Amino acid sequence: MKAYSVYLFDFDYTLGDATNGIVASVNFALSHMNFHTFPTEDIRRTIGMSLPETFTHLTKDDDIEKQQQFVKLFKEKADEIMIDNTELFPGTIKVLSYLKSKGIKTGIVTTKYHYRINQILNKFDINNLIDITIGGEDVKNAKPDPEALLTAIEKLNAHTDNVLYIGDSIIDAKTAQGANVDFIAVTTGTTQKDEFLQFPCIAVVSSLSQLLDYSTFIT
Repeated sequence: MKAYSVYLFDFDYTLGDATNGIVASVNFALSHMNFHTFPTEDIRRTIGMSLPETFTHLTKDDDIEKQQQFVKLFKEKADEIMIDNTELFPGTIKVLSYLKSKGIKTGIVTTKYHYRINQILNKFDINNLIDITIGGEDVKNAKPDPEALLTAIEKLNAHTDNVLYIGDSIIDAKTAQGANVDFIAVTTGTTQKDEFLQFPCIAVVSSLSQLLDYSTFIT
């Protein structure tokens, strides 16, 4: 099994859980726009989408001005509550620390705002474990378009053959496929193992910590 010199990760439901903050921010925005709010499980299934896509998926309304208003209101609430309502998964720091100890470059490729990821890294004092972050505002096209993943690879002066992407959703699987990058799926989100098997996967694991079981992936 090949080794990789770069590990890139999605954030939500891959490295951490911000469900409470996301649900509260989505429903805050919708209620202020006179849309009905949604239960947690419905909103959980949108995590990983861009905010405009989340709005349209929930409301079935694709009006661009309404999407923009939703994004503005979501951000307003999220700026207040998101960091306090974000936690890392138990194995996240262990995995990132191990990769760093082996000289492997790491990064986060997400639809979340770049500055939000920076705030999260600061909260847990793990800035030193991440070499690059590509957030939703850093690219023109949201995942599953491969632009963000390819941008991270380019900035790290890496080659797609040496990169592994880890994510929790079909959006992530499609992103890796579009970038021609190997992919490991983790089932800590809302996507089940059998759904991932429709896409090219090196492995499907039930927790981030299981990455360390695949020692042949690590130089």
